[in-house]
Amino acid sequence: MTVSDGATGDDGIVLQLQRAALDYFEHSLNPANGLVRDRADDGQAASIAGVGLALSVYPVSVACGVVDRDEALARTLTTLRFLCEGPHGPDPDAMGYRGFFYHFLDMETGRRTRDAELSTIDTACLLAGAEVVAAYFDGEAEPEREVRALVDTLAGRAEWDWAQDGGPTLTHGWRPETGFLPYRWEGFNEALFMYVLALGSPAHAIAPESYDAYVDSFAWREIYGHGHFYAGPLFVHQYSHLWLELRGLQDRVTRERGIDYFENSRRATLVHREYGRRNPLGFKGYGERFWGLTASEGPGPQTTWIDGIERIFHDYVARGAPYGPDDGTVAPWAVVASLPFAPDEALAAIRHILSVYPEVADSYGCKSTVNPTFPTDDPRGWISPTHFALNQGPMAIMVENHHTGLVWRLVRRCPRIVAGLRRAGFRGGWLDEAGDGQA
Repeated sequence: MTVSDGATGDDGIVLQLQRAALDYFEHSLNPANGLVRDRADDGQAASIAGVGLALSVYPVSVACGVVDRDEALARTLTTLRFLCEGPHGPDPDAMGYRGFFYHFLDMETGRRTRDAELSTIDTACLLAGAEVVAAYFDGEAEPEREVRALVDTLAGRAEWDWAQDGGPTLTHGWRPETGFLPYRWEGFNEALFMYVLALGSPAHAIAPESYDAYVDSFAWREIYGHGHFYAGPLFVHQYSHLWLELRGLQDRVTRERGIDYFENSRRATLVHREYGRRNPLGFKGYGERFWGLTASEGPGPQTTWIDGIERIFHDYVARGAPYGPDDGTVAPWAVVASLPFAPDEALAAIRHILSVYPEVADSYGCKSTVNPTFPTDDPRGWISPTHFALNQGPMAIMVENHHTGLVWRLVRRCPRIVAGLRRAGFRGGWLDEAGDGQA
C-alpha cells in the first residue's frame, strides 16, 4: 500500500490507513467461529478484546465498502453464537466464567490459552462491540433479531457485582488457580467505558457509589499549561471514546473541573505533542510532528550505550508522556486514533511519520511502532515487524468517528449504555436529548 493510492490529500491518507486497518480484521479472522488473532503473526491466540473490536468495526467495514451488510451480519452471528454456546464455568480450560471471558483464547477451540486471566476490561471491549452490532442490526428479519437476542444474553451474563470481590471498585480479573487478581481499576485509566457497562447491566449492575469511588481516585495535573486528569499513555485517553461520545457530557468530577472527557483527551494529546517538541531525553526524530507514546511493542529488552548515553529499550510496555517510561518508541496508530481530539496536530504528525516511514502503512494497517534511536542497519532506526488487533481497531473506529460519527451514533441507541451513563451521573449534550436509549 502507498499513501498516494486512491483518495487524495489529508483525508486520503487517513482513509487509506483506515482501510488497511479494516483489512487486518479480514486477514486475522477465523471465519468458522469469528475469533480474531491478537497479532498478525501465524499461530497467535485470539484476544477477546480483539473480537470486540472486530464486532465494532463491522458496521464501519460496511460503510467503507470492505464487506456488504449481509456478510457483516453473517460474521456477527457466527461470532455471537460461538461465544454464547462455548464452554463457560470454573474449569481452567473453559472459554469464560461468570459471564466474563479469558483474555486469550485458542483460535480454533475458543478455550483458554496462555494461562490467561478472566479479564474484566477485555470482556468490556467485547461487550461494547456487541452493543454496537445490536444497535446496527436493528431490523425485524429473524437474523437481525437473533443478533440482538444474543447480545442480550451476553450482557445479562456478566456478573459485574461479583467482579468487585467485595470492594467498591472493579477488579482486573480472576484466575481459576488463584482467585481474584490483586489489582483494581482505580486511577484515571481506560476503564471508564467499562464502568458505564457495569452500571447499565440488566442483572448484575454495580452501584453508583462504585463509580464515585473510581472517579475520586483520578489525579489532576497541570502539564505544559494543560490541566487534565492525567494518564501517561495515549490509549488511556482514547479507548473509552471509541464507543462513548463524551463531548458535552459531564459527570460529577468533570463538572467540578469545568471540563468534559473529550476536552480532557484533547489536552492530553497536546501534552504529547509538546513533549515531542521539547524532547527532554534527547531521542532521535522527536518533534512537534513526531510524537505519540502509548502501550505498544518496542525493540527491547536491550540496554546499550549510544553517543555516550545509556539507553534502556523496552519490549511491550505502557509508554507515557511526560513522566515515562520513554525509550524513543513512537506509535503511529496512536496518532491516528487522536484525530477526533486534535485533527490538525494529528494530521501533521501522520504526514510526517509516513514521509519518513512509508512502509508503516501496509495491507495489515499500521505497523505497531517505530524507534529512530534504536541502532539497526537502517539509518531510520527500528520499525516494528507486526500489527496488533488492539492497534488496528482504534484506528479504524476513530477515523470513522472523526469523519462520520458512525460508532458514536450507534452507541447512543444502546439502552444499557444510556442507562449506565445516567447512573454514573452524566448530564448534558446528546444525553439530555435522548429518551429511553434512542438518540
